[in-house]
Amino acid sequence: MNLLREGLEQKVVIPNETDKRLVIDNISKNYPVYKIKLEKLHYNDQNDRIATWMAQYKIENNIDKLDPSDRANYNNIIHEFITESNRDAIKKTQANIKIVGQQEPGVVLSDGRIIDGNRRFTCLRNIQKETGKTQYFEAVIIDHSIENNAKQIKMLELMLQHGVDEKVGYNPIDRLVGIYTDIIETKLLSVKEYADSVNLSESDIQLEVDKAKLMVDFLEFINAPKQFHLARHFNLADPLKELYLMLKKVKDDDKKEDLKNAVFAQFLTQPFGDTTRHVRKIKKIASSSKFLSEFLEEQMEIVEKVCDELEKYPTVSNKEINIIRSNEKIKSDFLHSTEKYVNKVDGDTIRNQPIKQAEKSFDSLDLIDIKIIKKLNQEQKDEIREKLDVIDQIVLDIRRELDV
Repeated sequence: MNLLREGLEQKVVIPNETDKRLVIDNISKNYPVYKIKLEKLHYNDQNDRIATWMAQYKIENNIDKLDPSDRANYNNIIHEFITESNRDAIKKTQANIKIVGQQEPGVVLSDGRIIDGNRRFTCLRNIQKETGKTQYFEAVIIDHSIENNAKQIKMLELMLQHGVDEKVGYNPIDRLVGIYTDIIETKLLSVKEYADSVNLSESDIQLEVDKAKLMVDFLEFINAPKQFHLARHFNLADPLKELYLMLKKVKDDDKKEDLKNAVFAQFLTQPFGDTTRHVRKIKKIASSSKFLSEFLEEQMEIVEKVCDELEKYPTVSNKEINIIRSNEKIKSDFLHSTEKYVNKVDGDTIRNQPIKQAEKSFDSLDLIDIKIIKKLNQEQKDEIREKLDVIDQIVLDIRRELDV
């Protein structure tokens, strides 16, 4: 059914006498808003907000995509994904709609696919089921198809989904999956096009692209390719950012690869409760040119044990991960190794502190322009002489300690 033709004729679509301003194909204009019966609408299975949930469902059910021809079943499945992705947001939005109605119109395609407003649509479905009263979804209807206008629709969706009222509850891993799909895998959008759509800089999006690549590398490392829900389950958004920043500072490619695999192995085994804090400890070691090679040599012996465990499972899911994580010896080895080298780096930092402070003192004194001294008045000269007397005493005390 085309909502703008048959929908209006059959009165399942009703003009609302309001409009909503949208920018489509770089043209900004007002579009009329309609009231649409819920039964004539369906979710967008390509919505980034549910990317990890969709990936999990496809893997668990061994399918490539959901069947949209069975509209009721299709909507029920995605309804649950939207709900699970942020139950608190659903509860809050639903309570608000019950009191004041739908305040912000959504956006749908002429075939009924929802491009913006999935959460509002979910709440209206819940209200209709609870009350038995027919509900209408208020939305702009765009006469586009996702098959023929994929890029324009994705850019519009991103622009709307990242609007002020929709930012809450957007899981960062789902966003990384969307970026990986749209920029790396399908090449639907360039980094610039994505950045323009979400009103961020290209460098911000390039960082997300690099994190997305690390996420994919990690899932391949643990024999769980594209099981993006595992990255969500591990809460890897912040740890991936720390890993990216860590690797950026390592210039040697072999060390970089070993370091990445060592961190991946610890993402998997989770030797420390707070993964982000643990990765920051490793980052401290990675910043030390003195201890990094030694640390990696010890770490790679433990990584080999993790790889031996992974070889037992050609495909990894939560069940296998829990088995691997139950290996307390591997977790203990990782924890002990990391703590040992953190202490070495901290100790070295403390020992080098006097040298660094002496260098700072030299640099400060070296900045004094001797020629200016002659131009100072007597009071200023006396003040400098006082400071130099104190410095002379401090230098004398340090020299005595050095001679002991």
